[in-house]
Amino acid sequence: MADRLAKISAPVGANTKKTRVGRGVGSGLGKTSGRGQKGQKARSTGQAGRLWFEGGQTPLMRRIPKRGFRNPFPAKVAEVNIGDLDSFDAGAAVDLEILKEAGLVKGRPDRLKILGVGDLTKKLTIRAHGFSKSAKEKIEKAGGSAVVIELPKAEEAGTPA
Repeated sequence: MADRLAKISAPVGANTKKTRVGRGVGSGLGKTSGRGQKGQKARSTGQAGRLWFEGGQTPLMRRIPKRGFRNPFPAKVAEVNIGDLDSFDAGAAVDLEILKEAGLVKGRPDRLKILGVGDLTKKLTIRAHGFSKSAKEKIEKAGGSAVVIELPKAEEAGTPA
């Protein structure tokens, strides 16, 4: 077996030498190095291979007008429905860290907002950066309290601190 493995070689034509262009007419790829005569694709500084290049015409990306604004530092807001908070014990204080531990919030959001989908039957103290009108009403109807966490002015603007 070892004798056979030692004699294995690549098939004929599988390994070829690297083509060296521009090394004289005898090589077959001398002078113009296979690029032909003149023209855009013959130039070393040609734009022909560049993505979105349209032959010198103003590219589509530059012809279309720019509209709107995209905030480079958007605030990541975690949204939790009021019905999901019914799983907590009555009288519990619920905030962002507790919601992360419970698996209701994933990642690292900047803010927490409570939305009014679902029903709340237990008295809870909920600390969040924002509440929808219906969520606040349902929390107070159940006997709980909705505490709004104030943000520093730098975070409100959406800029990094």
